This record gives sequence, structure tokens and C-alpha cells, in this order.
Amino acid sequence: MQTLSALLKLSGNIMEEINELIEQRIKKLDELKALGVEPFGGSFDIKDYAEDLINKHSSTAKEELEASPVQCVIAGRIIMMRDFGKAAFAHVQDSTARVQVYFRKDILNEKYSVVKKLDIGDIVGISGKLFRTKTNELTIEVDDFTFLTKSLRPLPEKWHGLKDIETRYRQRYVDLIVNPEVKETFKKRSSIVKAVRDFLETKGFIEVETPMMHQIPGGAAARPFKTHHNALDMELYLRIAPELYLKRLLVGGYEKVYELNKNFRNEGISTKHNPEFSMLEFYIAYKDYNYLMSLTEELISYVTEKTLGTLKVPFGEGEIDFTPPWPKIPFLDSLTQKGVPADILNDIDKAAAWAKANKIEIDKGASLGKVLDEIFKEKVEPYLTQPTFIIDYPVELSPLAKRKKDSPELVERFELFVAAREIANAFSELNDPMDQRERFQRQVEAKEKGDEETMWMDEDFIKALEHGMPPAAGEGIGIDRLVMLLTNSQSIRDVILFPQLKPEA
Repeated sequence: MQTLSALLKLSGNIMEEINELIEQRIKKLDELKALGVEPFGGSFDIKDYAEDLINKHSSTAKEELEASPVQCVIAGRIIMMRDFGKAAFAHVQDSTARVQVYFRKDILNEKYSVVKKLDIGDIVGISGKLFRTKTNELTIEVDDFTFLTKSLRPLPEKWHGLKDIETRYRQRYVDLIVNPEVKETFKKRSSIVKAVRDFLETKGFIEVETPMMHQIPGGAAARPFKTHHNALDMELYLRIAPELYLKRLLVGGYEKVYELNKNFRNEGISTKHNPEFSMLEFYIAYKDYNYLMSLTEELISYVTEKTLGTLKVPFGEGEIDFTPPWPKIPFLDSLTQKGVPADILNDIDKAAAWAKANKIEIDKGASLGKVLDEIFKEKVEPYLTQPTFIIDYPVELSPLAKRKKDSPELVERFELFVAAREIANAFSELNDPMDQRERFQRQVEAKEKGDEETMWMDEDFIKALEHGMPPAAGEGIGIDRLVMLLTNSQSIRDVILFPQLKPEA
């Protein structure tokens, strides 16, 4: 193992080398200007893309290209270069793929001197014709090129790839250049989001936008971010969920609404959590959580097959099978199935004692529901690999959900778990304003006792319910976690372009 002093010395040497390379590139920049070449050009009329050229001419023979020349015009970044004196080969990478280009002095004449000023990372516009090299590689023979951007900072590891995970997240722009699989992940994310929207719109949902800044944080149990509005001289909170506003729209007469946007929660950062994340929330009038379970199966299986072409998806070392139907297990039954004694499920003292005996950390003064939830996270959640609905939660864990008629201590709620993580949360919506007020009041009492993640009293939302909200069901699906599943990504940072990180030391 290298000593700290050795590592510092190595780091210093690397920085010294990078600084030297930057100086060399700045010198080339000045030389380009002296030659009358603008190193940071303007617009360029792209006619072709690398992927299209490769696909279209993958089987076009050398002789055919010579007999019927194919002219093309591309633009992209140089990611490899080999100089042979009077000729040079380079790989140019555009937004689709990379293709080899060939510079010849006898074709470019005086302009070939500019080729000598090219570096890996420079962005150029290329025009030329296709041919095949002696090794049969499809290549563009350059008849003209335009300097579009001079890169002053070298790519890491001489274009072989950016490997340090922390640096990849901090310099995502470089990560996207040198790691093609990363770009594919985010292209797939875009396809997933589009498929979600397409599905909901075919079902008659309309997309809406609700406030990002709330006077009263609500819609979920979480700690909010606080800010201050100077003109109004008032505290505001970045939203933790759009739920209460979306349900106001149900009161107003909309029957099917959804929002796919950002939520913010002032919580820890991990492979599963980012303080800023994408959430889909949708609400439908006159339906319940049973309907939503069927709709969720339909939605996720549609998105999976649409984007991946299969319902069996590799994840980690295993495989997730999204083929419906998925198991439905009551919350309390899921505990007893994993060996939790039935006699603790209705006794706070026994539940707390059992949790302590099993080394499960419980907050001081936690309610029975909270204790059981912590036991669930330790004893059940890690084993929910295949898509599974956990249903019928204790009422105190779901202050916005409708009670079960036959078991009023429980609510009509489900959470969908896949690969040992929560993907969706849904319930039959509480539309009784008096019951809602009572539950808000209990949340307020819990907050006064020190629970910072409980909901606030929202008088305007109760007022809305008093006007009458139809029976309804609503659901939230974590888009980032869904993308993780469908791209075989083990960290949420791998599917967020610019994840939140601690400042560099």
C-alpha cells in the first residue's frame, strides 16, 4: 500500500503534467490564431451522423465506395489521434457513435499545418468521402475540416476512460465523453420517462404542474428544505411531494391528473437517496388501491417491454421478472412470515423490546406503527427481490389514506418493492375532512414531541376537502429508482446526471 506522502507526490506529479499539457494547448491556441484560424468557431451545417454512416455502409465493399463515392459532413470530438508525418488518423465521436477519419497532406495542402495543432478533445467539422482502409475499416478521407472548439484541458487517461467514481459524478461532462455506456444509460432514462408519459396519456391522464415552493410542507413524511422569500418576507419550503395540490385538482373537477417532476427532501445521501429526485404522482377519481395495483402492473410492464423489449431484466447478479400478476402480502403478515412474533403486533412495549433484542434501532418515544415499520425495514424489505405489493398498513403510517372498512386500524395502501427497495407508494385517498383533521392533529402532536418528519396542519387542504373530493386513488413512483432497475444501476447517482455531492476538500 502506498504511503500518504507517496500518494501526495503522485498527485502532485499528475497535476504538474496536466498543467504542462494545458500550457502546450494554450500555445497551440495562439499559433492557430496566428495562422488566421478561429479556434472557437461558429455554426456548422451537419449533414451526417457517425452511427447512420456505419449502419448504412457496414456492408458496402471497398470497390463500391471507390466506384460511387459517398460524400459526408460530420462534426464531433477527436478522441484518438495517430500522426504519421504526412498523414494522420483520428477517431471522431459525435452524439451517436465514433468514426475514423484520415487526414492527408497531399489533399489538404497548406491546411495540413492546422492538423498539427489538433489535440485529443478538440471539436472539429469534417467533410470528405468514405473509403475502406487496408484493414477494411470504414473511414472518412478528409477533403476539408473546420476548427470548432479547441480543448484546453486533456481528457483523463488519454481517452481510455474515467474510472474514479467520485470524479465521474463531479465531472459528468467528462464521464459522458469517455464512457459511452454512461451516455446510453441516460438515453435509456429518457426513453423510460417518455414511455411513462405515453402510457398515462393513452389512459386519459393529463399532465399538470403544481408549485415547487410551499407555505406548508406536506404530502409525505419527510424533513423539508427551507428558504425565504424576500419580497413577501415569509418562509417557504421546497416541496417534499405534490400530493395535496394534485388532490385539490380532483376537488376542482379533474378526474385523471399526473405530474412528473422534482421533489426535495432534506435527508441523508446514499446509493438509494438523493435530496433532489424525480417523482411521478398520479391521481384518478372514483377508483381505489385495488385498481391502482392492476394499473401499476400494466404501467411498469409496458415501460419495461417498450424500452428493453423484455419483461425479464438483469439486475446485479440476478434477474427481475416483471411479468404480472405480482404477489400481494399484507404488511402485518409480511412480518410474521419472517419470524416476527404475532403477539408483538398490537403491543408497543413488546414490539419495542423485541426490536431492541434483535438490535433494531428505534427512536425514543416511537409509536407502535413506527416500531413495526423499522422491524419491517430490517426483517422483510431486504428479501423483497421480485416485484411484490405490501398492502394494508397501520393507519398511523399513512395519514392521508382511507381506512379499511373491515379493519379501521389499517388503511387501503400498498407499497411496491423490487430488488429490496421501495419503487411505488399508493393508497385509496382519504376524502373525509373531519378524519383528515384528526390525523393532521396527531401528526402535529408527534412533531411537538420531536418527530421532524411528520406532517403539518394544512387548513387550506382541509377546506378543499370540505368542498368535497370524490373517492379517489393516488400513487407515487420513484423515477430514479425505476431507471436504476431498468438500467442495472446499483447507485442512484448512476442515473442522475448531476447528483448532490459534498464539496471537494
